[in-house]
Amino acid sequence: MFKSVNPATGETFATYPELTKEELEAKIAKSALAYRSWRKTSLAERSKLLSALADAYEKNKDRLAKTATLEMGKTYSSSVAEVEKCIAAFRHFASAGPAMLEPKTSTLSNGGSAEVHWLPQGPVLAIMPWNFPFWQAVRFLAPTILAGNTGLLKHASIVQGVGALMEEMVLEAGGPEGVFQNLAIKSSAIAGLIADDRIAAVTLTGSEGAGIAVAEQAGHALKKVVLELGGSDPFIVMPSANLDEAVKQAVKARIQNTGQSCICGKRMIVHADIYEAFLEKFSIAMKAVKAGDPLDPKTDMGPLSSFEQRDTVIEQIEEAKKSGAQLLFGGEKLDSPGAYLTAGILTGVPLDSKFAQEEIFGPIAMLFRAENIDDAINIANNIPFGLGSSVWTNDAAEQTRFVNDIEAGMTAINQMLASSPEAPFGGIKRSGHGRELGPYGLHEFMNLKTVLRPAA
Repeated sequence: MFKSVNPATGETFATYPELTKEELEAKIAKSALAYRSWRKTSLAERSKLLSALADAYEKNKDRLAKTATLEMGKTYSSSVAEVEKCIAAFRHFASAGPAMLEPKTSTLSNGGSAEVHWLPQGPVLAIMPWNFPFWQAVRFLAPTILAGNTGLLKHASIVQGVGALMEEMVLEAGGPEGVFQNLAIKSSAIAGLIADDRIAAVTLTGSEGAGIAVAEQAGHALKKVVLELGGSDPFIVMPSANLDEAVKQAVKARIQNTGQSCICGKRMIVHADIYEAFLEKFSIAMKAVKAGDPLDPKTDMGPLSSFEQRDTVIEQIEEAKKSGAQLLFGGEKLDSPGAYLTAGILTGVPLDSKFAQEEIFGPIAMLFRAENIDDAINIANNIPFGLGSSVWTNDAAEQTRFVNDIEAGMTAINQMLASSPEAPFGGIKRSGHGRELGPYGLHEFMNLKTVLRPAA
């Protein structure tokens, strides 16, 4: 039995039964059967379903947003924005997606031609986290539908209400039975699913440990896998930057989703010439962050997703202090029944400490002083992760250095890093491999078939 617990109150407000082995088998069989017919539908028909899904999400926006807020604690306004992002993704792939799947032809040296065709592969298993419960899953769902594949979602245990709603929306939009299904199962069932011959590929967004386990299982089964894992993204500020704007976006990066975002800056790396000025402004802004009821429009930041997650962040803070770091302020529980934690700043984290290599999934920023651009890049790269990065400089030469030398799958210049339906999303190193979104994400789970034709 899965429970939906409101992290703002600690109250259980819904329960969902775990699938039996027989029920799970029936869903896998239904997905495989649906694939046989869905793969043969036209791109126009698949695009039509995506447009209808956008309409269904628009119609049910308030209901969807409130479910996300109640299950994992993000502010209602953030939940609405997340649903709107899903709508944009459905509309993008509905309109621009078919052109991404048009065959491409090139002439060969022997006078013949080679065509590249993108064809579906089969049911795709998605293992998704709770932090952006709709958006993370839609990043897989929209391309899956357009590609002609079918989808099976193993969602995080605390957001089963979101998973059930996503399946409901596909049916409401007119999607055939079995094209997309939510699987209310525990992680222990994943290995069996990956080994099942009917599952064509696997995508996971989650922890490093989960990624390693899924990659091992997919490798044993010789199946394609896309992994979007953790990140401790650098947020670098240089002297030529607009300091006030950099501070504003640094605060947003740390408190967005109560600090529970893979790609928002967690390590603020600031040039020595402006370090003190940045620290003063950043401290004032972080202290002003209001944590409280996520349904209250005046709230800046809701609770963490669970009491367990809050306690994990508190333990990390204590470990950092033992390593020599200083907690300037924050990291305190609120006098309330919810899983709240105040925004805070850590300084003096030793670069060679274990803690400097970890990701803090909460509203706590680590602040580092860099003597020059080389030092900033070295600090940025001094971790096992390589998901995203944000750099703040108006010096063109510095921008080029950061783009070329920061070890990450994504770099945002003079803006906070954010995902977009049009742009490929993913990381390197221990942040995973493969890409979501854009044409690259659409092609990940498709068969690139080469067709050779003789000279005329």
